[in-house]
Amino acid sequence: MELICISPAELLGVTVALSLVGTAAAYLYYNKPKGCLNPEKFMEFKLEKKTQLSPNTAKFRFVLPTPTSVLGLPVGQHIICRGIDGEGLEVIRQYTPITLDSDVGYFELVVKMYPKGRMSHHFRQMREGDYLSVLGPKGNFKYKPGQARELGMLAGDSGITPMFQIIRAILENPKDKTHVHLIYASDTLDDMLLKKELDDFASKFRSRFEVYYVLSKPPVAWNGGTGKTISREVIQSFCQPAQDIQILRCGSAAMAAQLNSLGYKSEIRFESMDWSCCDIGHGVVQRILRDCMRT
Repeated sequence: MELICISPAELLGVTVALSLVGTAAAYLYYNKPKGCLNPEKFMEFKLEKKTQLSPNTAKFRFVLPTPTSVLGLPVGQHIICRGIDGEGLEVIRQYTPITLDSDVGYFELVVKMYPKGRMSHHFRQMREGDYLSVLGPKGNFKYKPGQARELGMLAGDSGITPMFQIIRAILENPKDKTHVHLIYASDTLDDMLLKKELDDFASKFRSRFEVYYVLSKPPVAWNGGTGKTISREVIQSFCQPAQDIQILRCGSAAMAAQLNSLGYKSEIRFESMDWSCCDIGHGVVQRILRDCMRT
């Protein structure tokens, strides 16, 4: 075995270097990077990459000011995006990134662009290098690790993105033992967003995450649920009411009626409006709600 001799001066240099690394790590741990969002002012973020996932769905990656910047969005909350519709009028709509603050230097949105959607038009026209106006964080709901023994999630169509954010936060936190049951409904397999990612989670975290799909237009060989909405029976089979179980819903009003019939009390339910409640002025809120109905 060869012995390596280090002079006192070199040893001192190594010691100082290690000390600086330790100090920097401690600083980052106790001084979390400040987020790039502003709840009162629209900020501009550059579109770095646009990836077409299907004819009407794309993933948009926006860069943050520095490679170590974080968006600063609490889990369970959303952002408000501003754009221009096909008639040249301003439009705003809520979106939930699929990234977390563990993803530094960028954030991503998966957007389904509807033929007559006003904000859909803006995203359809966006090209790499364009800027998106974003305001946030917004919403009354904030997820806290371990706030329930189990979470039941009901998502319809593009309502999966708020769920995906929370699912990622739970599953990527080894200290969070919450069990998640997701029921996700859409028209066709091609209309489902983030299905591959959800299936990967279900495979990797078998003891913590289950997903059940419901289609209104299923393929011939289909072993999931069928119907235009999530039925009472499907909800009952996956999510039994209990004080330590909470239900998150982002989808049609029919889902709310099913929850009512099963006896889910309001204190254990968080629905889409809990995420959409904003405090930026009555006029802006009315526009947000109106645009949500059109997009």
